[in-house]
Amino acid sequence: MLTSGEIGRGTQGALRFLQRDPSAPFYFENSVQACLRSFWVMVLVAPLYALYVIISYSGLYVAADEIDIALVEALRYLVDWLLYPVLFYEIARHRRWLDRYPRYIGALNWISLPAMGLLLADALVANVTPMPFPMIFDIALQALLFYWIATTTRMVLGVNWLVAGLLLIVNWVPSLFLSLIVNQVLGVSTVVGS
Repeated sequence: MLTSGEIGRGTQGALRFLQRDPSAPFYFENSVQACLRSFWVMVLVAPLYALYVIISYSGLYVAADEIDIALVEALRYLVDWLLYPVLFYEIARHRRWLDRYPRYIGALNWISLPAMGLLLADALVANVTPMPFPMIFDIALQALLFYWIATTTRMVLGVNWLVAGLLLIVNWVPSLFLSLIVNQVLGVSTVVGS
């Protein structure tokens, strides 16, 4: 498990990417061991993700029962977390970025902790405020998350905005398709109430 010192350092480093602090990448060790250790963040984020799922589904009609939702969402969580590191490994191998792979994936893993806090806020806003504010807030939050990931990509890999944007698409599109599949499997359809 991660120590409180590791959690503090990882979170601080993740937030420094938003400030475009040149020291941000160096909050993350560039070793395979540190990269593998950063996947423990998945365990830290899991309860927050569970709360996010509960809040998000509270305003939706879902054909599936609670057990099916829990199983499908747990599987989505695992696949979504591991998919980009696998895809990016092949990209890094072809582009000769394997020397930066551990630090990059570690940084992205650590970004997930504060980012999940923002996603929780987004889900709460969607449930307690009238339209169109939730939609505006969601778009602003998505823009912030995209900027955060693209900035991290640029700073760790040393690439330009175009390449960072392309890698963001490689990261985001599979997650989008996974969400569409989950919604189809669970029978998510309409908003309940007014």
